[in-house]
Amino acid sequence: MTSELEGQTKTMKAWVQERYGSPDILELEELDLPTGNDDHVLVRIRAACLNPYDWHILRGDPYLVRVVLKGLRKPRRAIIPGADMAGVVESVGSAVTRFRPGDEVYGEVHAGCFAEYVSVAEESVAPKPASITFEQAAAVPMAALTALQGLRNAGRIEEGQSVLINGAGGGIGTFAVQIAKTFGAEVTGVCSDAKVDLVRSIGADHVIDYTREDFTRSGRRFDLLLDMVSNRSLSETRRALTQKGTLVIAGGVGGGRLLGPGARSLSGSLLSPFVSQRIKTFVCKPNRDDLEFLNELIEAGTVTPVIDRVYPLSEVPEAIRYLEKGHARGKIVINTRAD
Repeated sequence: MTSELEGQTKTMKAWVQERYGSPDILELEELDLPTGNDDHVLVRIRAACLNPYDWHILRGDPYLVRVVLKGLRKPRRAIIPGADMAGVVESVGSAVTRFRPGDEVYGEVHAGCFAEYVSVAEESVAPKPASITFEQAAAVPMAALTALQGLRNAGRIEEGQSVLINGAGGGIGTFAVQIAKTFGAEVTGVCSDAKVDLVRSIGADHVIDYTREDFTRSGRRFDLLLDMVSNRSLSETRRALTQKGTLVIAGGVGGGRLLGPGARSLSGSLLSPFVSQRIKTFVCKPNRDDLEFLNELIEAGTVTPVIDRVYPLSEVPEAIRYLEKGHARGKIVINTRAD
């Protein structure tokens, strides 16, 4: 690798998970710097971001997670959690052509980001938008890609459509509201009373406080419904759609210990062929092209990351506890430079 680390310390701080459980099981350790293939870049992480994905991995809940990790009692190998990051390229592999040391990048890399460095394939990262901070950039990848692909790819959003975002004040939802507006939709956001002003401020045309109004019983019908909460039955949720409307399931709570939120997706897929509405499920696919598409929206000022709290690297367990409460307004970020 072409490197700027010659003569410097070759270790890093990283949070390590060796079993399933609460945030208390995480250990902050001193590890060797990660190494990668010829097509990898080594990134000095400036900020990372939390996602529900991270605590599902941490707790091994639902059990489907344990199957994916190939370990029912504990992960097959130790894990450094954290899927989203933004930072500076420190070294590059011999096959890397798009980046060089000193470049600012960001991306979703599945694991390894609750640390000071991460090694990642060149194709998994994109140049960081120059107009935002590292903390803001780290908040983008998983949540914004999920919102974009849910609305555009699965939902086939069109200009002039009426779109409802259930969970509009959360990490994915705050991006979904803004992205839906860029496609020319009329957007209604569903959130708690504490987030009504936030959701309105990021562009929602209408806001429903779910503590006061049930959107499935309001009598309003929507062309597209992006659901990150799944707190209503499929029959109730479909009641909020037009006859040919589309429901996109992008997450949720409950579903049991075996499949968790996946149970909702499975039920929707089985029901879809038998009803007039489209019920779509999808798996977000990180890719450079979509990150660069988001770059354009961010640089144009039409999409702005919403950050609730920033924690130092030393407080990752506390940050996860806050995430698990489910009350975050936007994203929760880890500043790796704050210790």
